[in-house]
Amino acid sequence: MKILFVITGLGVGGAERQVLDLADRFCRQGKQVLVVYMTGEVRLRPSEAGVKITGLGIDKSPKGLVKAYSRLRQIIRTFKPDVVHSHMVHANLLSRLVRLTTRIPRLVCTAHSTNEGGPLRMLAYRLTDRLADFSSNVSVEAVEAFEKKGAVPAGRMTAIANGIDTVRYQPDRAARNAARTAGGLSPDDKLILAVGRLAEPKDYPNLLGAFAQVAKADPRTKLWIAGGGDLLPELQELSVRLGISERTTFLGVRSDIPALFNAADVYVLSSAWEGLPLVVGEAMASEKVVVATDCGGVREFLGDCGFLVPNRNSEKLAAALSEALVLNDEQATTLGARARHRVVTQYSLDKIVETWANIYGFGPALNA
Repeated sequence: MKILFVITGLGVGGAERQVLDLADRFCRQGKQVLVVYMTGEVRLRPSEAGVKITGLGIDKSPKGLVKAYSRLRQIIRTFKPDVVHSHMVHANLLSRLVRLTTRIPRLVCTAHSTNEGGPLRMLAYRLTDRLADFSSNVSVEAVEAFEKKGAVPAGRMTAIANGIDTVRYQPDRAARNAARTAGGLSPDDKLILAVGRLAEPKDYPNLLGAFAQVAKADPRTKLWIAGGGDLLPELQELSVRLGISERTTFLGVRSDIPALFNAADVYVLSSAWEGLPLVVGEAMASEKVVVATDCGGVREFLGDCGFLVPNRNSEKLAAALSEALVLNDEQATTLGARARHRVVTQYSLDKIVETWANIYGFGPALNA
């Protein structure tokens, strides 16, 4: 069996990591797997040597789009996949259009957010909908958002969560001690961690505003933010203006995220909008106390295993962070264990791989 994944890019993000996790798992099952990315620098790579990746080298010019169309069509004709699974709206649209001139036995298209473009892009998504055999998004809220925008007919799109690698993300006392020591933390320091691109959807100004309130009340608190992006200078300047620059560390892009989760006392998501953020599930699998904004599929993911607050509200976010930080060890441990159990039983990568195998036609039929 051959699977071709098509994705807009392979930068650092939840959709990109999910695609590579799926590719690695299917490769281990003996499937032939090829990942095609449309544009950008490769920041993430598969773990399995058997997973091949290739780029289309697309640019925004009409000539570049024609070249990408031709290149993807040739890849499909040469590789002859049993299923093409595209991810993110640009890759979904390109894959659908290529199907007009190229045989694709089964085309599965997955969006990864409640917000993937304006009215014209949503119209294009609706007009090409019939070219996909199966359409999904990563949360119920994201599906409802696409229906509301007219991107898909009601009932056409299915919510399928991203899967969490519960082996990679799990509590590890040794990793916690090593990461905290390396980061210069004392045993009494309380660490808040955020992970994600320094980009508008993540709303880090909201987080910095909330942390300024928390830090004023508790001098033991520190904030680490892992992720790269164009907003770094702006966010650093804001941290200075808020008087929290000495207690806020911008870590940049990191490859040791599991260790960072273990180092933290509280994980925070401050996003204005999301699809279904993997980092929340990863923090839960690491048995962290989670404070998150109510956006995308976060409510579905978190359940009653953390603190949920309105988005774009620094005061409410600060109050929840303060409440999370004063939990005693027993309370934090109990909440963290409940969070991990929820992820293991409902959102593990193994379960999601099985779901996709059924949809691809490799297992019992699902929504065929």
